[in-house]
Amino acid sequence: MTATTPKETSAAPNFCEGIQYFGEAIPGFEKYGGTPVIESGKVAIKNPEDPAAAFQTLLTADALRYLILQVTASKASGHPGGFASQAEAYAALVMLGYKNIITEVGHHAPGFYSAMFLDRSLEDMGIETVQQLRDRFREKHGLLGHLSGYIPGILGPAGPLGQGQHFAMSAALLHKDKLFPFTVGDGGLGEPYIMSSIAHFHTAFPTVTNFLPVLVWNGYSQEHHSMVSLKTNEQMTAYWYGNGFEKVVLVDAKDFDDANQKGDYVDSTAFSFEQRLAFTKAVLTGVDEAARSALSGKLTVFIIKQLKGAGVHARGAKSHNLYAKDTLDAPHIVSALKERALPPEVWQLVRTNCERAGGGPAAKTVVTEFEYKLPELGELPLEEYPVGGEPKVSTTAMGTLVAKVGQIDRNFFVTNADGNEASGIANINQALKIIHPTTDDLYYQAPNGQVYEPLSEDGCAGLAAGLSLMGARTLWCSYESFAINGLPIWQTVTQAMAELRRRTPSTITLFTAGALEQGRNGWTHQRPEIEAYFASLMRNGNVFPLFPPDANSIQVCYDWALTTKNKGIVITASKSPLPIRTTFEQTSQGLRDGAVVLQEVSGNKKVVFAVIGDMTLIPVFEAAALLEKEGIGARIVSVINPRRLYRPHDTAWDTCSEADGGFVDDEKFAELFDGDALIGVTGGAAAMLEPIMLRSTSKRDTFAWKRGETTASAGELMAFNGLTAEALVKRGISLVS
Repeated sequence: MTATTPKETSAAPNFCEGIQYFGEAIPGFEKYGGTPVIESGKVAIKNPEDPAAAFQTLLTADALRYLILQVTASKASGHPGGFASQAEAYAALVMLGYKNIITEVGHHAPGFYSAMFLDRSLEDMGIETVQQLRDRFREKHGLLGHLSGYIPGILGPAGPLGQGQHFAMSAALLHKDKLFPFTVGDGGLGEPYIMSSIAHFHTAFPTVTNFLPVLVWNGYSQEHHSMVSLKTNEQMTAYWYGNGFEKVVLVDAKDFDDANQKGDYVDSTAFSFEQRLAFTKAVLTGVDEAARSALSGKLTVFIIKQLKGAGVHARGAKSHNLYAKDTLDAPHIVSALKERALPPEVWQLVRTNCERAGGGPAAKTVVTEFEYKLPELGELPLEEYPVGGEPKVSTTAMGTLVAKVGQIDRNFFVTNADGNEASGIANINQALKIIHPTTDDLYYQAPNGQVYEPLSEDGCAGLAAGLSLMGARTLWCSYESFAINGLPIWQTVTQAMAELRRRTPSTITLFTAGALEQGRNGWTHQRPEIEAYFASLMRNGNVFPLFPPDANSIQVCYDWALTTKNKGIVITASKSPLPIRTTFEQTSQGLRDGAVVLQEVSGNKKVVFAVIGDMTLIPVFEAAALLEKEGIGARIVSVINPRRLYRPHDTAWDTCSEADGGFVDDEKFAELFDGDALIGVTGGAAAMLEPIMLRSTSKRDTFAWKRGETTASAGELMAFNGLTAEALVKRGISLVS
């Protein structure tokens, strides 16, 4: 296809400003392109078999390819190859009216941004021309290198592989009348999470099939051949059927090749125009068949097999990434752009179709552009136990509230890989029932339950965090020692929530069975280092780890967490019966001020204990009693909400959606922690004490977790880690002497 420069072209639409090259008239345009195939007032093409539909879908695919390459080359950075190899499939989805499209592949970002530009979604962020699209690609307050919910029309973030299906399944569960396609790269197909999470979800929710994996089978991953590149079409089809799929629609570009390309993976843009149309029609009708199948109750996948980099500057893995040499002036970039160049009238036609598809720009129509309607919870049945009374299990007390939330809100789900009963929250199962195809009252199982229990932390975190991102209430429960396997997607969601343009319920977790309770299980079950992960995330500004010291406190913490928006709330508590040390009012104060004083003993010197956790209070109270005998006073401070104890400039709180700027001032901090010596105590990572150690000017030290060991009791395990009353007393005396 020959091309002209903008100077040689007149009457180009205003949005085309910045397009480097325009093409000459396309054969058949007068017959098949004179009128937009998506009629005014309609949301999709009328008939996928219509030759004009295939023709205009092909033009849309080429427009996407051109924009992808020009935008990435404008910064000599970004990832054009993967999206380019499935441009026909994405174009087909749009032309068929499906815009709630998610991706597994962050490297598809330039394609998604190009699509959002074509349908005018990006006008919401002031991007109205191709030049502005180029200028703001991979720039601050612009179009991030990987997808984010900050971008109008984009449903979910995309970063680490193995996450996109969670967002699609979550959205499908909440919006059963809509289709949620999501693209999956064959390079990422090796991630174990994708198939396992789909399999468990489909077993738990067999009627929810309105999510559609679109496998981009292009033979390559990021820097080499994909691990599934040698599979035959029959083997790939069998793979999906073997993983529970009922319908597999595969369209292979090789079947349409009239350019005698070598290998199993070919580039459709090298075909004759007639064969390009034939291939596009097959994709269009195949996507239509797959979409209808998914919406009719069949677990379905659509597979497009086409060489990576089809129609851009390079092929195979070499097309994945642009480097410093890949500028708009580079001959191979110029050549590729001229090859894909389109005349002005085609750009206008494509824009009109994209804008009409799905009922309007994605930024005005997709489900994540609206707050999901939630039932009011009202006042939850909190039960305040007397301080000093009978010991209570914190998690069980919280479980009562969780059960009530689920009874009020039927779209509320609890997820747990290790089992709620093992965490002292069997009352949740009893009230809400484990989702299972086998009904069994003994195990509280029922097909219509609200407790989701895949044996995968990724599956647990994925559904819980995904649903929260889509606007629903959830609770992810886990043993602290294993939760690390689910944290990547939870972190992705909390980061996305920090920049969302809408309110959504915070993603809440309950981590139980801390290291100190797992003595007999040994180090495999003792991994409180996870708390260092959350300590780092506190600096994001929207992550709040909470450490309720007892069964009263945990109820107030959960009640507060339910009122928050766009945050990550991590509640860590023991499943053992422990003393009641606080009132409801004290925890409310601790949530505001970060901490609350539990005991004050006078003496000629004062040692202040800043304590994180519940079981760790036991040796601290013993230490205070021993110090009193030595004439040394002690103040025991329970650190409930350490995020409040940072200074405002320590975190990025003011950059977050639904910003929370609550931090204790210096006067209040001094009231809590000033003394002759300060000892921070935690059964987890010392990093969680950082806000206190940063601000304190006292002589100070920390007692924290070191490593796991097999022991018969929590006390013995604390002793192994140096967390004993005797050690605390010795260090306290040393510091004040």
